[in-house]
Amino acid sequence: AWMSVQGLDGNEAYTRAGQLEVSPEGLLVTNQGLQVQSESGPIQVPVNAEVLVADDGTVSARVGAQRPQPVGRIKLVTPEQPLVRGEDGLFRTSTRDPVDPDPNARLQGSALEGSNVNPIETLVAMLSSARQYETQAKLLSTAQSDAQAASRLLSNNA
Repeated sequence: AWMSVQGLDGNEAYTRAGQLEVSPEGLLVTNQGLQVQSESGPIQVPVNAEVLVADDGTVSARVGAQRPQPVGRIKLVTPEQPLVRGEDGLFRTSTRDPVDPDPNARLQGSALEGSNVNPIETLVAMLSSARQYETQAKLLSTAQSDAQAASRLLSNNA
């Protein structure tokens, strides 16, 4: 699932960057300052409130010792068509049309999505490929010089 945010161009975009905070204006935003969207627009949080996000995307705010009060629900989407990464790092549909919310989508709190790449394995694979390339280049060079030497020998004997 993807979280809906308002892109810098003002249109709906999607991200999985779930490090959220409250802006000085009281809006729920990503760490890049993009407004997190509900189905009806930005999510407003009361001043000095503790923000709680449930796994279904429901955002609640607790002020002081009061009970948490729901203030909105993050629009979570599961697009059926592939998303396209924009120059701003956000994802959109190829037609730039908004995606309908997915009521079954879930968030996982206190977790950051990691890379699917193991940097150590990738570095070792790159070094191995570079060494293999160098070996093949040397073999090709040796074969060419051997062919030239054989050609010289044959032309001298004729």
